[in-house]
Amino acid sequence: MANPQASPIHQNHLSLFHFRTTSTSPSSFTSLHFRKPLLSLPSSSLLFSKYPQSEQQQCNNHQVRHVSTVPVEYPTPTPPESDDFLSEIDRLKSLRAKLDVSSKDLRRKDAVIDADPRVRRFFSENRGGLSKVLGSLGLNSEEMFLVKCVIAAGQEHALCMNYEEGFEEEEEEEEYTVRSSVKSALYALVEMIERFDVNSSSSGYNGGRRDMGTVLGAEEIAHFRKFLKFLDEIEQFYDCIGGIIGYQVMVLKLLYQSTKRRNTSRSHIVEELLGCQYLEMHTPSVLDLTQRKEYASQAALWGIEGLPDLGEIYPLGGAADRLGLVDTETGECLPAAMLAHCGRTLLEGLIRDLQAREFLYFKLYGKQCVTPVAIMTSTAKNNHEHVTSLCKRLKWFGRGQSNFRLFEQPLVPAVSAEDGQWIVSKPFVPVSKPGGHGAIWKLAYDKGVFKWFFDHGRKGATIRQVSNVVAATDVTLLALAGIGLRYNKKLGFASCKRNAGATEGINVLMEKKNFDGKWEYGISCIEYTEFDKFGISPSSDGLQADFPANTNILYVDLHSAESIGSSSNAKSLPNMVLNTKKRIEYIDQCGNYHSVLGGRLECTMQNIADNFLNKFPSRCQGNLEDKLDTYIVYNERRKVTSSAKKKKPHASAALHQTPDGALLDILRNAYELLTECDIKLPMIEHNDNYVDSPPPYLILLHPALGPLWEVSRQKFKGGSISSCSEVQLEIAELSWNNVQVDGSLIITAENAMGSTTINDHGEPILQYGLRCGKCKLHNVKVMNRGIDWNSKSNVYWRNDVNRLETCKIILHGNAEFEASNVTIEGNHVFEVPDGHILKITQGNAGLSIHLEAMKEEVLETGSWYWDYKLNGSHIHLQQVEVSQN
Repeated sequence: MANPQASPIHQNHLSLFHFRTTSTSPSSFTSLHFRKPLLSLPSSSLLFSKYPQSEQQQCNNHQVRHVSTVPVEYPTPTPPESDDFLSEIDRLKSLRAKLDVSSKDLRRKDAVIDADPRVRRFFSENRGGLSKVLGSLGLNSEEMFLVKCVIAAGQEHALCMNYEEGFEEEEEEEEYTVRSSVKSALYALVEMIERFDVNSSSSGYNGGRRDMGTVLGAEEIAHFRKFLKFLDEIEQFYDCIGGIIGYQVMVLKLLYQSTKRRNTSRSHIVEELLGCQYLEMHTPSVLDLTQRKEYASQAALWGIEGLPDLGEIYPLGGAADRLGLVDTETGECLPAAMLAHCGRTLLEGLIRDLQAREFLYFKLYGKQCVTPVAIMTSTAKNNHEHVTSLCKRLKWFGRGQSNFRLFEQPLVPAVSAEDGQWIVSKPFVPVSKPGGHGAIWKLAYDKGVFKWFFDHGRKGATIRQVSNVVAATDVTLLALAGIGLRYNKKLGFASCKRNAGATEGINVLMEKKNFDGKWEYGISCIEYTEFDKFGISPSSDGLQADFPANTNILYVDLHSAESIGSSSNAKSLPNMVLNTKKRIEYIDQCGNYHSVLGGRLECTMQNIADNFLNKFPSRCQGNLEDKLDTYIVYNERRKVTSSAKKKKPHASAALHQTPDGALLDILRNAYELLTECDIKLPMIEHNDNYVDSPPPYLILLHPALGPLWEVSRQKFKGGSISSCSEVQLEIAELSWNNVQVDGSLIITAENAMGSTTINDHGEPILQYGLRCGKCKLHNVKVMNRGIDWNSKSNVYWRNDVNRLETCKIILHGNAEFEASNVTIEGNHVFEVPDGHILKITQGNAGLSIHLEAMKEEVLETGSWYWDYKLNGSHIHLQQVEVSQN
């Protein structure tokens, strides 16, 4: 065929390019197209006619001593000549292949690495001195092998006190040559040799062996030992691509390809990078929860019903540098999980959302369900220690330690965008970062996380990132999981409309024709850092907006994910990328600040989808939704994603993806929910109105009031919340009927969802529905001066505000509070002890307050409770009064 036929799936063909391959066959074409079908998402007539080209410029990586505030885009550096790159890649690939053959035998691997020209030259030029020093450190064979791998990979400067930039050709060898420091500079270890030899007969030397502390200082030894551990983790984790050597091969290959893409026809890009003859990307068909409300309710119920089959996975390993979170007392940099948002850390918020779903399951089915939670951490910013410490301090959230599995993501070396060399801040201390959340699949297999889930009887898992504070809003997460479980899908995405200019990827329907003539289809993702690879201009917001946003909220079938994570090849690390458009900042051993263009090898969690494409013998026609193992649920953006992932810059009007902007979306959701309950309150306006101004009110609702809004709406009825007011409801069992708030109302139930009992291991375990705190407010007015909105120290997104007056209700244990036909004016704190009911009515001279002990027969259930009943695809609530004889 002269051209691939027009796709029968959809109309409105958007062609990026159409190039002939080198084959002379008339049927040999390689194409990459974007198609936009006639679906429920917005239409567009935009056409990409050409891949954007940018002029290559040489990156200046010289040391600077100031922090630039110039915005973000930097010129792409020009790597060394392509012949040098290809020569070095070929050398390392050859070495990797030889090591792979000997992978089971350390002696054979050692012989292979010893034969590498770089390693031979390194050790011959340093004669026996280095071996003596390494021997003084008591290195075993495995550790010596790691050191040799670093040298063979061309990263010997990681052992060097001072090194010069650049490479030096040697006449007798054709391979990529070692740094000139091999000729002119002493390595950190070798610099100590003379001291070692001079002092070899001193008191520190005994029986031919010297105390290693007199060869290297204690700090250097500590750095070196940590460096060895770092190398071992890389060698082990990246064993599927060849360990340390394979890591460097991939770095150089991606760096070379990024340059090649600017000078190569797109047909070769598709063939080489994407491994197919023909590729089209369509706007995917989505299950729009905003349009199919009945189906959304049913799908959410499937999610609740299937909760005992589900696990929860949190990838928390990222460095979250953009957030700039610092401990105000110690000055220590903190990971994103520790950000206090709306009064609690982000990790606490995730667990609280999960517990709300478990509480709903209990209320519907009368059974306790505790979901196992796997958390991927890292050593970046002491992430693992902070997360572990938080879990211990909060007694594992009343869930038991056995229901948590923390597994640590290895750090990887950052590399220069100029030449792919590891960036080193001091000897034995490479600049390192987490290698992307896509490491989660292989790591979960390596660490036995999948088996742990199976031992808990789980089939699937929901995945969300810690910075997204709205992912569990209403039906989104439950519908996503429900559909995945119901129809045995392998992977699902929760998606929404993409914000123009946002640093987020897009979901696409991939259509590929393989070289064997077969066709593949499935939902996938293109990250924003990869747009240029597919010819998408960063300024082309019109077309990007037609594709739904990738939010990294996923449902995954655990057995399917395990099959990918257990792969002994690059499949287990989906979509390896090298984004070198950002600045790597570090302080060297002399205290000098550096900022250089660079990156690190990363892989992307959501691109495990590329392994779940469905194969067909011929090109498909019509709607493929039911035939695919992948799917998308779609909802309003503020019910799917709003992230607190970067600090709001000073004097900036951009609140998107900041803690400030995330709070506004929480308030918008509260506005929609409460107005549906006939509660009057001011609308939240556009973010621009709150750049330098506080929000119009502060409303924070416990997710167990729902979490489905259908449930929440039956607990609220009528009333109003005035501008500049505050309502915080930390309670699940609430009856609100015609309540008017002008000021501040805070209700806190100690047993919001139940009470704890002690298990066999001495741990407190939350028992849902047991001795819950309760509150009834009927025909109540709350009037006080509330928050001091003029206070300069208020941080609203942190829920850290100064108050002039408030009405605070504190319920201990199973305490209850009732107020009816009353106005509560001024500053009040009503603290109700466990096992008591406090009733407030209007008296002749103010409030009439009556405290009474509960009868024995209602201590467990309370004097009333909400009874949840299923009615088809809906949940109906009835308030049940318990008689006290």
